Amino acid sequence: MDRQRLDKWLWHARIVKTRVDAAALVAKGRVRINGMRQTSPGHAVKADDVLTIALDSRVRVLKVTGFVDRRGDAAAGRAIYADLQTPPE
Repeated sequence: MDRQRLDKWLWHARIVKTRVDAAALVAKGRVRINGMRQTSPGHAVKADDVLTIALDSRVRVLKVTGFVDRRGDAAAGRAIYADLQTPPE
């Protein structure tokens, strides 16, 4: 898989609790892909895209590093992105 729907990726990465929440976040214009605001939950994301996500309490900047077919635990969610705001270990 080389692309995935934006709302599905946000849900798989555990940025939001439900896919409906992911779609609403995107529809409100609170997600940018490579600096461009997206309002379509079905917009495709690909590896190396940089997502800027405005959540209620903070802004997260994430780089897409992979995709999964099913939503897993928190560790599996963190494995599909790199947090660009946290210094590498």
